[in-house]
Amino acid sequence: MKTKLTALTMIVFGFAFAGTNAIAQQTNESASHAHQASHAHQTGKSMPTPKIIIFDVNETLLDLAPLKASVGKALGGREDLLPLWFSTMLHYSLVETLTGTYHSFGEIGTAALMMVAETQGIELSQEDAKEAIVTPLRSLPPHPDVVAGLKALRNDGFRIVSLTNSSAVGVETQFKNAGLTELFEKRYSVDHVKKFKPHPDTYRMVLDDLGVKPIDVLMVAAHAWDLAGAKNVGLQTAFVARPGKTLYPNVAKPDYVVKDLLALEKALQENDSVAGN
Repeated sequence: MKTKLTALTMIVFGFAFAGTNAIAQQTNESASHAHQASHAHQTGKSMPTPKIIIFDVNETLLDLAPLKASVGKALGGREDLLPLWFSTMLHYSLVETLTGTYHSFGEIGTAALMMVAETQGIELSQEDAKEAIVTPLRSLPPHPDVVAGLKALRNDGFRIVSLTNSSAVGVETQFKNAGLTELFEKRYSVDHVKKFKPHPDTYRMVLDDLGVKPIDVLMVAAHAWDLAGAKNVGLQTAFVARPGKTLYPNVAKPDYVVKDLLALEKALQENDSVAGN
């Protein structure tokens, strides 16, 4: 039995090693850019001024407070379960990405809410779960700094786009309701590649469409996992420290760590001044 288990372990490790090599070869150039960006941050040197800024949407730009209240109501007043629901939704979006299946983020969110309800002994129908998510998710307000911060960045000459795990229709409605539509050059959804962030193809989709190099693009998010994915492809990264959000210690620190978008605009101006651009 021990011999069989050892052989099986070697086979599994072999597949994993082969997959890792394939990914490493595919992203060699991107990894080089990522190393340059990380090295610049750690040594205190200025970064190349990005030409394009990609923004994550939910939590980074939009406040989830109304969604927290709605989910909490659906779960019998348990607003404290929102983080569990959100992490469950992210978990199964990655499961679908790895298994080659695809449902929209809203569909996965509905399923995740039903799963959380079941584990807590709360009765919740699929219809009620969907209603608790979709309506408030599409009407989230922007954080107080967002509109002013985006306008300042645009005035500085940055091209601004968004990239979200939400559906194309969903983010269009979100931006319209939040008054953000006119502030963005383009909106990107993972609907196009049917893979969820932080899969490399989601970021490459944006790079390919815009025809830019990774090092010339800054990814901004309040999620460490999103920035880890962007850094893996070679993008510059900026972490917006929204309440309750923290960095992931096992990856390189983002090139910028700021409290909000106004602070980001200031940091980019300072970097540009140091770089002499």
